[in-house]
Amino acid sequence: MNAVLAVKQYVSKMIEDSGPGMKVLLMDRETTGAVSMVYTQSEILQKEVYLFERLDSANREPMKHLKAICFLRPTKENVELLIQELRRPKYSIYFIYFSNVISKSDVKSLAEADEQEVVAEVQEFYGDYIAVNPHVFSLNLLGCCQGRNWDPAQLSRTTQGLTALLLSLKKCPMIRYQLSSEPAKRLAECVKQVITKEYELFDFRRTEVPPLLLILDRSDDAITPLLNQWTYQAMVHELLGINNNRIDLSRVPGISKDLREVVLSAENDEFYANNMYLNFAEIGSNIKNLMEDFQRRKPKEHQKLESIADMKAFVENYPQFKKMSGTVSKHVTVVGELSRLVAERNLLEVSEVEQELACQNDHSSALQNVRRLLQNPKVTELDAARLVMLYALHYERHSSNSLPGLVTELRNRGVADKYRKLVSAVVEYGGKRVRGSDLFSPKDAVAITKQFLKGLKGVENVYTQHQPLLQETLDQLIKGKLKDSQYPYLGPNSLRDRPQDIIVFIIGGATYEEALTVYNLNRTNPGVRVVLGGTTIHNTKSFLEEVTASGFRGRSTESSQAAPRSSSRR
Repeated sequence: MNAVLAVKQYVSKMIEDSGPGMKVLLMDRETTGAVSMVYTQSEILQKEVYLFERLDSANREPMKHLKAICFLRPTKENVELLIQELRRPKYSIYFIYFSNVISKSDVKSLAEADEQEVVAEVQEFYGDYIAVNPHVFSLNLLGCCQGRNWDPAQLSRTTQGLTALLLSLKKCPMIRYQLSSEPAKRLAECVKQVITKEYELFDFRRTEVPPLLLILDRSDDAITPLLNQWTYQAMVHELLGINNNRIDLSRVPGISKDLREVVLSAENDEFYANNMYLNFAEIGSNIKNLMEDFQRRKPKEHQKLESIADMKAFVENYPQFKKMSGTVSKHVTVVGELSRLVAERNLLEVSEVEQELACQNDHSSALQNVRRLLQNPKVTELDAARLVMLYALHYERHSSNSLPGLVTELRNRGVADKYRKLVSAVVEYGGKRVRGSDLFSPKDAVAITKQFLKGLKGVENVYTQHQPLLQETLDQLIKGKLKDSQYPYLGPNSLRDRPQDIIVFIIGGATYEEALTVYNLNRTNPGVRVVLGGTTIHNTKSFLEEVTASGFRGRSTESSQAAPRSSSRR
């Protein structure tokens, strides 16, 4: 159950199947993203692929000495472009791979266009998603629903992405979904339809315990994507933004030209692979060790290269040295910028209050702390608004709810109308009326005792007390205790045994905090393998865009009361 490996093997197989000789890789916008996540350009160059082209770029030169490997989504536009390409081929021979199921009629149209008989192969390789980490995948879709219903185009794309993931991991799962979410039920039905229609493709060797697909809705936990993060990968995404493993550092003060955009990929960056789930404090000391190690290996300025052997040793070590030098400068820059933002935005203090809002139930203390931070000029308008959003979600029905006053304070400190409206929009999106689960209060005596003991022991880290709702959902699922009444099975069958292979998909986007949860669950539960997917991977900014794009506009909330207007709800 490794998404990165699945896509990587597809790409390797395409290149191998085309045989020796110089090749061009012809892709579209989405498959370019999928391939770039699992292979670096230099790795592909070593496999005799010398050119990377987009099928939709108009001014491609004819190069009859190259073989073309086409990796494309089976969309109408791509089929049309491919038909035009085959009528006037630019390359000697074409190996065509679609990233999902292609209709027979489209294959027929391609065959008719291939008058010069340049097509050697047409196959389906199901790499129709973005493999983020081995256990995390995304479809890079924002705003998948309109209100509480799917946008039809996004539903179709999500169904394709999710079924491709199942095919690439060779899983034919039983399906459970969140009952309180209409989109979750709808997606479950669409995936089931594809499995039924393409039953031959899904005819994998039966395992003793069938795999399980669990479909959830982001609106059940709007808290997680609103929190500042303190582990490396999650923090980089929250403060700098990760886009297909790329980080834009062009706004960093005094940045050098070669570091304006850097790539953070656990596949070919050992430091990142070892540190992506560690806390910020640990990363600081690990960076220091990395620097010291680098200094030790650095060729001395006055190193004498007297013999041929000296020179040979220097040249042989130089590539590693150069690679290490790149790794050091990249991570020092990224961590340096994170530290600068933490200080500039007063994030330690902000985050402590966020954690209190997410995890504790002391209303008067929370209110006092939010008010105090709203007075602090270092707190940015995004952070001020996010504190009020967290307050609004937690204390929505509290008898002493002071939301209108807090929104007025936001206005008084000049927070943009956009953010003030988002406070009520977020409550509309993920407030109590919408949630199928209880996000804030422990469910049973055991949970209450656990929370009490946790309170006594003190958390190891005040900034990472929060556990996403997903933690509890998966915990219950693995123990075989997840209630059918809240998460029913689609169809008559249900699992008798505890599940072993679990694919969780969150409509409306997952987060890197949830990716960390899944990583830890995989590590601590031998025999259980969990893969997490989402329509996208959110940070706070993209989550607020998701809320807006879904049609939750909110209102100018100065006049708003604690209870938001009702949205149409089953």
